[in-house]
Amino acid sequence: MTLNSVFSKSTLLFLCLLFSLSAFAQNLDEKINTYISEQYNTETPAVSVLIAKDGKTIYQKAHGMANLELGVEAIDDNVFEIGSITKQFTAVAILMLEEQGKLNVNDDITKHIPDYPTQGKTITIHNLLNHTSGIKSYTNMPTFMSLSRTDMTPTELIEKFKNEPMEFDPGTKYNYNNSGYILLGHIIEVVSGKSYQDFIQTEIIDELGMDNSYYGSMTELIPNRASGYSQNDNGYVNANYLSLTLPYAAGSIMSTTEDLLIWQNAISANKLIKRSTLERAINGSKLNDGESIPYGYGWIKGDINGSPTVEHSGGIFGYTSNGIFLPEENMYVIGLSNCDCGNVSSLITNIAAMAIGKPFKGKDDAITLSETQLKKWVGAYEFDNNVIRHVTIKDQQLFSLREGSSNLEIYPLTETNFIFDGGNTSYDFYTENGNRMVKMKVNGETIIGKGIDKMPPAERESIDLPVETLNEYVGDYELQPGFNIKISVKDGKLFAFPTGQAEVELYAKEKDKFFLKVVVADIQFNRDSNGHVESLTLFQGGQEIPGKKVD
Repeated sequence: MTLNSVFSKSTLLFLCLLFSLSAFAQNLDEKINTYISEQYNTETPAVSVLIAKDGKTIYQKAHGMANLELGVEAIDDNVFEIGSITKQFTAVAILMLEEQGKLNVNDDITKHIPDYPTQGKTITIHNLLNHTSGIKSYTNMPTFMSLSRTDMTPTELIEKFKNEPMEFDPGTKYNYNNSGYILLGHIIEVVSGKSYQDFIQTEIIDELGMDNSYYGSMTELIPNRASGYSQNDNGYVNANYLSLTLPYAAGSIMSTTEDLLIWQNAISANKLIKRSTLERAINGSKLNDGESIPYGYGWIKGDINGSPTVEHSGGIFGYTSNGIFLPEENMYVIGLSNCDCGNVSSLITNIAAMAIGKPFKGKDDAITLSETQLKKWVGAYEFDNNVIRHVTIKDQQLFSLREGSSNLEIYPLTETNFIFDGGNTSYDFYTENGNRMVKMKVNGETIIGKGIDKMPPAERESIDLPVETLNEYVGDYELQPGFNIKISVKDGKLFAFPTGQAEVELYAKEKDKFFLKVVVADIQFNRDSNGHVESLTLFQGGQEIPGKKVD
């Protein structure tokens, strides 16, 4: 065999390999474009997607519209609010300060915020980072929406939740919590001597050359900013205004897919923190009793069909996001959308599965079951933290509804195994001691739901009350300064209009007692000794909030 023939065969093998890789990339592009175009087009808001392998982009494309009103199509350079992916930046900032010897994650937070009322508990920076502090999340407080348009300093924002009762002892439970990251932002300011915004800008964004990333602002001109949208029964609408001083260190950064690749590459290359420090952030953490939880410091451990992931998603008024890194494949997938209505988390998870050659099953893989087989699993299921999901049936189709969220179709792969479209979330139904049970699998994590007797919000039975009775409830009710609920009657129906929120219909279950269908909440009207309505009580999220009639 001659040397030339060896070179010729080697060259042929190399060219075949290049052709194979090129064909795979082209086929992947086609699959992803087809998949995304089923959900995003010229009549919808946008999603911008980037896939990188070994730190280099192999797919990048924006689908849909950056501005529906002006008819502006999305481009790769559009800037989006990234929501809770901001928590990665906050966590890394804390770890940078720890490496500089300016704090320790095991510090009691009162070392840096001496006047914070810990209610006799020891709350550490570690507890803030991994959502085990027990502090009430301010975004879960019913009055949060009334504050959404108000600019606040970090200390003013902390005042809104610091005196709320603790939900559990620190370190005993994991409960995702935005208040913890507000406190982390404040600690960064105290320890570094810089504002959170300045620290993130100078120490991270400028340092890494993320030229199209910003600490968010609703007033500054941001080149290529994509307009934010929501969706209601009538279609797309402009998202509600949110002062970005409120999400702060929990969710105020704006960026592009390309800049977030710069961010991920810097994390992978240990440019900001040591590898040993990063390992503590990306490998989950433990509760006081040793139980493992998937959340570490700004990253969540997950799994896509056997491939480990570290990831985080985000949702904020008008925007959603999801970023997934697969360490074994050294692949990063990031998606940013200018609508808070789509399921970008599921979209990007499915795209990541395609990109690593492990696609999920979808609705096309579903089998047909009889109505009797489907009805076996219909009912409510209670999960940890009082999360209720309702499984319902309509026209031979099962649906799953998390209270306060959207109704989603689920499809059977077997008599007991059902998937959401795309397959990255599944239900495994079974019975235990005669009771309905379900194992819900999400991103490699399994959570258990127990069957309970509870009607879905939209199916609760209501009664009709005379218009004369409804008119007795009309008026403004103050739940706290700046947050009122206005009650009105239209066409013989009762409506509530909370400050800063959309108007919702109230349904009577008996005189003076009403419920909502769009969220899980009840309202009771209270009368004085003369029988006149003088106040109401809002029952929501385990809280009872009184509101005095002010007119």
